[in-house]
Amino acid sequence: MSAAGLDVLAIGETMALLVADAPGPLAQAQQFSKRLAGADTNVAIGLARLGLRVGWISRLGADSFGDYVRAAVEAEGIDTSRVQTDPGRSTGFMLKARSVDGRDPTIEYYRRGSAASQLGPAHFDADWALQARHVHATGITPALSPAACELVALAMHTFRASGRSVSFDPNLRPSLWPDTATMQGTLNALAAHADWVLPGIEEGRLLTGRDTPDAIADFYLARGARAVVVKLGAEGAHVCTAEGESLHVPGEVVPVIVDTVGAGDAFAVGIISARLEGRSWPEALRRANWIAARALQVVGDMEGLPMRHELPAPLSTGHAPSAVSPTVCR
Repeated sequence: MSAAGLDVLAIGETMALLVADAPGPLAQAQQFSKRLAGADTNVAIGLARLGLRVGWISRLGADSFGDYVRAAVEAEGIDTSRVQTDPGRSTGFMLKARSVDGRDPTIEYYRRGSAASQLGPAHFDADWALQARHVHATGITPALSPAACELVALAMHTFRASGRSVSFDPNLRPSLWPDTATMQGTLNALAAHADWVLPGIEEGRLLTGRDTPDAIADFYLARGARAVVVKLGAEGAHVCTAEGESLHVPGEVVPVIVDTVGAGDAFAVGIISARLEGRSWPEALRRANWIAARALQVVGDMEGLPMRHELPAPLSTGHAPSAVSPTVCR
């Protein structure tokens, strides 16, 4: 794929995921299945499956995990021409327990000093990147290293300054940060470069010190965001825009929650894809809620992400919108 054909750029670390085949403590797990794990490529894969052309900037080790990650991402039709192989550092991986009751599974990370932790501004080729019309960033990559944070800030600023759109999911990983204050300050500064900020309700409360979806949205709108979408879990999602639009869209019914990891990334897929298609915020939130609900019902971070033909007709065509509850941004 040529860069000229890209719609979306994603940046960040993807790891090999070893998920236990049977429920129970990780220490007792005997067999694991190998999958992908990485918020940025979860979103990239979801968008590619919906027909968008996606490029990915990252680094992988010269090892079997790196070969696996690259091949799996390429198989989704994603441009990996800007993914470097580092012969001196390894590809990160993680272990995940199998959950049976819908609770967040136990996860152990093995990523310190990984190839992706060496990402930096030098890995951003503006001439190549700006042939895409949107960049998606998360709060995970900036936590890997100061240089990786500079890379994300450079990409977001460059896209915003050039009139392209930017989405940002804080995707908090407190264990990767030296302290809460550093995490708050860094991620809030990055969010100021985003058109669409996508925090979960608890993430928004921690980052802003504010309690309600409207108040969290106001915090980021005052700093330059054009829309803030607050994820409310089973209650759906709430959006406020710089134009004064504010509404809540109820969540989808989820019969059985199998795996919560990756649901936020699935939600981002719905928002980004719908908005890049020119769809309204109610349509975008409905699609995001549906894709996130689907992701909750399967094992794995990206296995539940749908192909375009799997979207229900109303979510694909934009017809027959669900009821929404308008409010007023404060």
